[in-house]
Amino acid sequence: MEIVIVLLIVVFVVCLCFRFPIAFSLGLSCLVYFIFKGTPLVVVPLKMYAGIDVFVLLSIPGFIIAGNLMNQGGLTDKIIKFCNHLLGHIRGGLSYVNISASMLFAGISGTAISDTASLGAVMIPAMKKEGYDTDFSCAITAASSTVGPIIPPSLPMIIAATLSGLSVGKLFLAGAIPGLLLGLGLMLVAYFVAKKKNYPKHQKSSILQILKSFINTFWALLMTLIILFGIVGGVFTPTEASVIAVLYALFIGTFVYKKLNLKNISVVILDSMKTTASLMILVGFANLFGFILITEQIPQRISEQILLLTTNKYAVLLLINLLLILVGTFMETIAALLILFPILLKVAIEVDVDPMHFTVIAVLNLIIGLTTPPVGVCLFVASSIGKTSIGKVSRAGFPFLMVSLFVLVLVSLFPELSLFLPNLIID
Repeated sequence: MEIVIVLLIVVFVVCLCFRFPIAFSLGLSCLVYFIFKGTPLVVVPLKMYAGIDVFVLLSIPGFIIAGNLMNQGGLTDKIIKFCNHLLGHIRGGLSYVNISASMLFAGISGTAISDTASLGAVMIPAMKKEGYDTDFSCAITAASSTVGPIIPPSLPMIIAATLSGLSVGKLFLAGAIPGLLLGLGLMLVAYFVAKKKNYPKHQKSSILQILKSFINTFWALLMTLIILFGIVGGVFTPTEASVIAVLYALFIGTFVYKKLNLKNISVVILDSMKTTASLMILVGFANLFGFILITEQIPQRISEQILLLTTNKYAVLLLINLLLILVGTFMETIAALLILFPILLKVAIEVDVDPMHFTVIAVLNLIIGLTTPPVGVCLFVASSIGKTSIGKVSRAGFPFLMVSLFVLVLVSLFPELSLFLPNLIID
């Protein structure tokens, strides 16, 4: 391996150790590489622009704004209240509300980390107030937030589609069954923990109360259905869907729920601009990093080394799973996808793994990594909201992690779980 490649990797790892943002870590390591290689620096803006000049990426700012409008416009609160009416009467009801709200929220806010922050700000204090242990409240919030990015609509799936050339609509469908399995598995763990610790339950809601809550929540639930069926049905592209989601959330939040006004809309736009800008800088630097890797033929070398170890499909998937979970513990999902996905997809295809199946495996691995100790990012976010130690949250989250890993094994071994729904669509 050339000295410049070693230098590239060392600078990147050192920057991560010093807690530099991922985008800056990528940028600095690339800059050092180009300087030592003697490459003209005009390559930097050209390759960064090429990375973000992708039509489907235009949907990302739209979905981010839509998610923030949902939070400010009261749509998220309506979803939580509806879930509470449905499930609150079961012992530990707020646990299921937490998970089901994440499933219905479906990652529209962007990523698992933003889901942890937005839903956690509501659910963790509510659970603590009703007598749930703080560490359990934080653990289940972190675990449930990982369901959103696998259930459609999903920003990681959009990123993966741009990297692989796969259909966004089909990838959305591919994540549906694994996402539901993950959510139901987390609910099962929550049920046993709630029974053991005798967590509280609410009085059972009447049919009339549930119906009234559903009517109040209907407009919030309809947003996800419009986006999903519109994209899958070919009515509009993901980019058009994101614009429709923004207009829909804006209209419902302003005129139906009457929570939006000029003041908080301006806050939403500003926050969304910051999030979008940081994400696009990350995409640009990741494309620059990827250009270097391709130039130096790193993907081919990694592929050759893995295939030298074994050509067994399941052994290769095991190695890839271990690598992605490890990376997912300290790196945000989208950043990890941008850097590793193209490399590992090549390896997976070599051993006859369906690209769509592998995409679901990759996303699932990385979101599980976000709740894997000792440095799972979602654990840190949840523990900071709950004002408790990361160690306590990690211990409380261990059963949820085991269920997530079990779902990962099922998805890895049985491709039909990912491919059944996409295969129903005839191109």
